Parts: sequence; C-alpha cells; structure tokens
Amino acid sequence: MPNQNFFKSVSMVAISAGLLLAGCQPSNISSMTPNAAAKMFSEQKAIIVDVREDSEWKEGHIAGAIHIPLAQVESRLRELAQYKNSNVVVQCRSGKRSAKAASTLQAAGFTKVYNLTGGIIAWDKDGLATTKFNL
Repeated sequence: MPNQNFFKSVSMVAISAGLLLAGCQPSNISSMTPNAAAKMFSEQKAIIVDVREDSEWKEGHIAGAIHIPLAQVESRLRELAQYKNSNVVVQCRSGKRSAKAASTLQAAGFTKVYNLTGGIIAWDKDGLATTKFNL
C-alpha cells in the first residue's frame, strides 16, 4: 500500500501542472496572423471580437470589430450566439487575454475560433487600419 508521502507528491504534481497550464493558451485554440484575419474580415468571412478594456478600445481598434471586454465574455455569450458556426477571430493587445476568451468561446460551443497572433500590436505593426477616437 502506498504511503502518505506518495499521495502528497502526486497531489503536488497535479496542482503544479494545473497552475502552469492556467495561464497558457490552450493547445486546441488555433492562431491566425493579422494579415489572414484582415483578409477574412474584409471578405465578410469572419468577425473580430476585441476583448480589451474600454480605455484600450478608445485608443484604437479594428473598425467593425465587436467590443466585449474579457471579464464580460462569458456573461455576453448570447450577443455572439449567431456566430457559433462562423469564423470568430478574438483579439486583445498582445494575444494573451484573447487566448482566454477564445477558450471560453470554444467551451461554449463555438466551432471556428482563432486567436489573433500578437494582438492589436501585431495588427498595427503590419500596417493594418485601426479606428481611433478623438478625445
């Protein structure tokens, strides 16, 4: 019969693995480059969901993107329900928050979810258009 130390060791490994994985992009979420996303979006073959905070959105965003801050994604899934079987590109500043949002959408049954590689930073770096508010 295994001793208590064995069970403690196994438990600690499981907890550590869970903590390490919690902040990582799930491996089953596909990524999409800014140029590929821009092409799909311009051809109306995809929607873009921007999960940044209001202040970030106001600094500049992709025209036509749907703005739902990360903390609100789960509570606002009904707003996106019509896109469950459409291409949905999720975007944030650098790609980390959008990975979490993409995972939430996928868990809710969205079938074609993509994380924008590098977020709005990469979008801007590639010279793609954004809309800015004049405050």
